[in-house]
Formats: sequence, structure tokens, C-alpha cells
Amino acid sequence: MPLTFHWFLPTYGDSRYLVGGGHGVKTSTAGGARPATLAYLGQIARSAEQLGFEGALTPTGAWCEDAWLSTAMLTEVTERLKFLVAFRPGLLSPTLGAQMAATYQRHSGGRLLLNVVTGGESHEQRAYGDFLDKEGRYARADEFLHVVRSLWRGERVDFSGEHVRVEGAELTRTPDPVPEVYFGGSSPAAGAVAAKHSDVYLTWGEPPAKVAEKIAWIKSLAAEQGRTPRFGIRLHVISRDTSEQAWAEARRLLDALDPATIEQVQRGLSRSESEGQRRMLELHGGKSDDLEIYPNLWAGVGLVRGGAGTALVGSHEEVAARIEEYAALGLDEFVLSGHPHLEEAYWFGEGVLPILERKGLWRHPGAPEPVAAQAIPFAE
Repeated sequence: MPLTFHWFLPTYGDSRYLVGGGHGVKTSTAGGARPATLAYLGQIARSAEQLGFEGALTPTGAWCEDAWLSTAMLTEVTERLKFLVAFRPGLLSPTLGAQMAATYQRHSGGRLLLNVVTGGESHEQRAYGDFLDKEGRYARADEFLHVVRSLWRGERVDFSGEHVRVEGAELTRTPDPVPEVYFGGSSPAAGAVAAKHSDVYLTWGEPPAKVAEKIAWIKSLAAEQGRTPRFGIRLHVISRDTSEQAWAEARRLLDALDPATIEQVQRGLSRSESEGQRRMLELHGGKSDDLEIYPNLWAGVGLVRGGAGTALVGSHEEVAARIEEYAALGLDEFVLSGHPHLEEAYWFGEGVLPILERKGLWRHPGAPEPVAAQAIPFAE
């Protein structure tokens, strides 16, 4: 099966430099460089669609624009691109969430994908009126997704759990197709929910051996539930015609970082409750040297950005080779981004994707289906 590639919509703003933020850390650098206007996000979305990305991930949190509203508007300026909308269960009722997804599917022509984010920082959750701790948020996500999936199947739901309660819940019209659920997380609580509910388990960009461990872990948990999810990875990318050009760009981004900013961001991220964030921090230890933690895998982004903090850096051939290596572990989907997001989409889309296509690992989702060769009758 061909690999699937998604791009990213920076709904907090974009820049020619690294943009910090996320996991309770305020956005820095982007500011007024390229504001997250609908016009600019539309440029990125249309370019991603043209280049052959299947969808585009949109983040969630107080540091960015609302994902549901932003992407709903962008369906009007795109034709095929799907939108991987990040949302936090518990900030709306499961019945309303299921209804919103069904409406989105009808009006967009089935272009909604859902990235379930439980919320890794209690102080940020409390700003939204959510006072559960981390374990409670995962337990609630489990109940939330149970109700949502039941509603999507057209069932009438009565459910009374520890965190979620509904009576006589049902949808007048179910979504078609049912949105696929993407879910990540590295803690035991996250693994249990992912194994039970995710269609695609997402991991951040760790070295291949660590990623292989995660895949085996989730596969084992999912097998106990009688399920077989797919697997994806979230990475940044710096791909150029030569390796020297790519690493020069990485150095440019690194040289522009203020050491005081790095220290401030790392101090904030060190308080994160997220196991995945802890693993990201371990890759660089807050230091700006020795950031190539595996061939072509650079941890520099994580110095100022919460969440996904690694990038594939190298020539188009090298980046394609690393993707092939990750794919061999069992990864089907790649969620990528780069700074700035408009230009970097072209570097990757025009440089790496053709290589993967020649290897038979990728096919443009907008390309017509191949026509099977038909035998021509022989006439004597």
C-alpha cells in the first residue's frame, strides 16, 4: 500500500525562522512575520493539495486559531485535501462532537480526519474550565470516544460513566464516511486508549529503534482488543538538492535562536506532564550541540517548540531513504511540516515525493486510477 503524506497548517503564524510554542509555551518568533490569515493558510492548503499531500494537520490550544472553524473555512478554497483537526474531548459533549463531525463530512465531501488530543498540561486545561488531572483526562477520552463511535454507528446511546453521561443520544444523520481517529501518547494511559479507539496511532519523531518499540507496544495492546490500527509519525523536514544545503539551512535556523529564549522554553517544557514531551526533551537535553541524534534526524526544533521537535534534514535522496527506513518499521502515514510552511512544502513535494514515487512507495492521491491493460483480440 502506498505511503500517505500530510502537511501542517500553522494556525499560530509562520516565519522563515523556527516558531516556538505549544504544550503550555507561548508562541514566539512568528508573531507578525506571516499572520495566520485565511488567505495565507489557504495558500498552504492549496499548495499541499497540488503537491500530493493527502491532508493537513491543524493544532489545538490557546496558542493558535480554532481548528474546527479554520479548516471548515478552508474546505471552500480546496477540493480534495483532507483536514486532520486536532480537538480535545471534554471541552464539548460527545453528542455535539459527533454531530459536528457528521455535519463537517456532509459539507466537505468527507474530508474530515480527527486527531484526539487529551491535553498534556493541566494549567492550560484549567484555562478552558477543565480541572481533571492527566489520568482523568485519558479516562474521559475513553468514555467520550465510546459514545462518539456508538453514535456514528447510528445507535441510540444511554451511557453513564465516571466522566461522561448521556441519555437518549442519537444522530439524525450519521457521517459518511466515518472520520478516522488519530491518537498519540507515550504513557500507559495513552496506550490503552489508543489501542481501543485509534484508527491511526501517531508518534513523534524519535530514532527508528524507539519508534519500533512504540509500534510493537501499541500492536500488542490493540491485539488484545481485536484491533489492528495503522501507524504514523509526526516530523518536521528540511530537504534540499544537496545535503550541504539542507544542513546549512538547519544551522541558519539554529543560529537565529536566542540562548535566553531556549532556556526559557526548556524551563517551561520541563514542567510538562506529557510523557511524549519528556522523551522529546531527552533527545537534546536543552543543549545546542550534537543535535543530529540519528543520521538525518535533527532535534533542533525541540529547543523552542513543544510537541514534535525533530526534523529530517538532508538531500532529497537522504530524506527519502530515511522515510523508507521508517516505513519498513510499519509506518503508513507521515505528518510533516517545515519553516516556512509554504516554501518547505514545495521543497519536499517537488524533491522527495517523486523519488518515493519512482520507488513505488507513493502515488499522488489526485492521480487517476491506473487502467488495467486489456487484451486485444487477435484477428486472423
